[in-house]
Amino acid sequence: MPRPPSPSIPEKEFVYGALKQSLRLDGRAMLEMRTPTLSFGPELGWVECALGKTRVLAQIDGKMVKPPPERPLEGLITIHSELSSMASNEFEPGRASDQEVTITRMLDKVLRRSDAVDKESLCVLAGQRVWHIRLTIHVLSDAGNMLDCACLAGIVALKHFRRPEVEVVGDEITIHHPSERAPVPLALHHTPFCLTFAFFPDATTPPLLDPSHLEETLSAGLLSVALNAQRELCVVQKAGGVPLAPADVLALIMDVAVQRARELDRLVEAALQADWAGRHVEVR
Repeated sequence: MPRPPSPSIPEKEFVYGALKQSLRLDGRAMLEMRTPTLSFGPELGWVECALGKTRVLAQIDGKMVKPPPERPLEGLITIHSELSSMASNEFEPGRASDQEVTITRMLDKVLRRSDAVDKESLCVLAGQRVWHIRLTIHVLSDAGNMLDCACLAGIVALKHFRRPEVEVVGDEITIHHPSERAPVPLALHHTPFCLTFAFFPDATTPPLLDPSHLEETLSAGLLSVALNAQRELCVVQKAGGVPLAPADVLALIMDVAVQRARELDRLVEAALQADWAGRHVEVR
């Protein structure tokens, strides 16, 4: 499949000149992000997140499996991301791109390795049965900053999902249908959010938050920060690009990322409460 042409020289010069004056093509401020839009499906754990024209679908399903012998008291969490040619003609079907691998690894760090979900709460019978939670990310449209959109969709899906109630009597396990007993939410330790900053070759150009597709293409480096509303830093990732001074990174985290994480936390809680208000499901 032919790849789309790179931005032309006049287009590059125009964008670089505008960014040097702290002007963006979509009218946003340099450290302003697009307002996320969350929509929930009929099933619990089905969430679609939109950042502008970037759209990501997150879906969660759970099943009971036997735990590995080295961790008999912990449940399993796996994350799978899918970038098809539907999202952009830059992605080839059946072949994982570098961007897909990067997103999957970052989601694994942010959502699984940061212990956002209490894995011990997923244990049903020690050494015999645990819950296996599978998070699948489908990128529907790529208009820039897929990572932040996918991370937000993933954590909201984990908060929205409910697993069936389980009763254990001796070695006998009974899984109750949601119509018999209310499903149980996952136990979450915290709610991490991912924020991506773009940097450019000219040192006089200020960094920007939530880059568009064109801004990502023209950037000289991306810095992704994952943290929660309680100011706990989970992940800092910078894969190559222009070098950054530690003071610059700390300034972005302390002055910008913390405030944006609190705003996202309030937005997510309001969206979840609005969705539950319209559902006839008892929450335990």
